[in-house]
Amino acid sequence: MTVLAMTQASEPLVELRQVVKRYQLGESQITALKGVDVTIQAGEFVAAWGPSGSGKSTLCNLIGLLDTPSAGTVLFEGQDAATLSDDARSQARNRKIGFVFQGFNLLPVLSALENVMLPLQVGRRASRACVEAAERRLADVGLAEFASHRPSKLSGGQQQRVAIARALIANPRLVVADEPTANLDSHNAHRIIDLMRSIGEREGTTFVFSTHDERLLGRVDRRIMMRDGALIEDCSHDCSEAPRVESRNYGTVNYSMTGRV
Repeated sequence: MTVLAMTQASEPLVELRQVVKRYQLGESQITALKGVDVTIQAGEFVAAWGPSGSGKSTLCNLIGLLDTPSAGTVLFEGQDAATLSDDARSQARNRKIGFVFQGFNLLPVLSALENVMLPLQVGRRASRACVEAAERRLADVGLAEFASHRPSKLSGGQQQRVAIARALIANPRLVVADEPTANLDSHNAHRIIDLMRSIGEREGTTFVFSTHDERLLGRVDRRIMMRDGALIEDCSHDCSEAPRVESRNYGTVNYSMTGRV
């Protein structure tokens, strides 16, 4: 490996330095993140974990360049995101970052295949190459035979797999998922996390996802624990202790899947 290649391989994919994020809510100002430092290396599988209001979703939004900090620095591929124009930020999100959302965010009038193709069709007509890429991604998540189905004909787990295929359609370096299992029962939540992990290991894709479910933490390389806007623990896979929490009752939502995922 050349010196340049070694330097590129060791350079963080995303780096947050003393990041603060504040929101204005009426006459009140809410501090969602309080001086957070996080470095994400290429190929990592990371969970940002904590209860509602801990700042984990805000953290994911900043890592995915969906938001900007009130103070501090966000670096993506070594470049300060604050120096990027709106167009450059949009291009980075479209080409290098995929997103998976808690509510799936599939268009109900489109088929699974058409939903997966959407990121490649912005401002363009569908090409045969787009169709073939979407078909491959549906096959990757085990839904090749459901390509023509609309979301209403799919289970919750299947819809989330379509969303994962859509996030991967442009072969991004990074996938950011905000509570991707919140609307799934525990069995299907584990299957979704295992699917994302297997894709990450096979393709070298970096995954960062937020969750309030500590049962998923044994499936990640690293957990970042958030509370009240502060990072209180950053533990790699060799951390043997269970995460320390004050309350374990986060109200997990059960979603009837009738055995399908």
